[in-house]
Amino acid sequence: MKSLVENIDKLHTTQRGVARIKRNLELKSDDILSWCKKQILSKDATLEKRGKNLYVHLPHCKLTIHSTSYTIITAYKKN
Repeated sequence: MKSLVENIDKLHTTQRGVARIKRNLELKSDDILSWCKKQILSKDATLEKRGKNLYVHLPHCKLTIHSTSYTIITAYKKN
């Protein structure tokens, strides 16, 4: 998690990523990147690295981030 937090300014996503995250999490915000950064920096966030991806687990969702490019790939609601 330390590496991700230290490189939080490198975090980014694509236009398709923004649309996918908004749709999957049913978010109203247009600033998805800021929303994701806030979630990653929250005390509730835990990190898991599997292969090339980082998974940020939160009480309400899971974010998938490429571990070397810091691209937010997608997010899913937890049931």
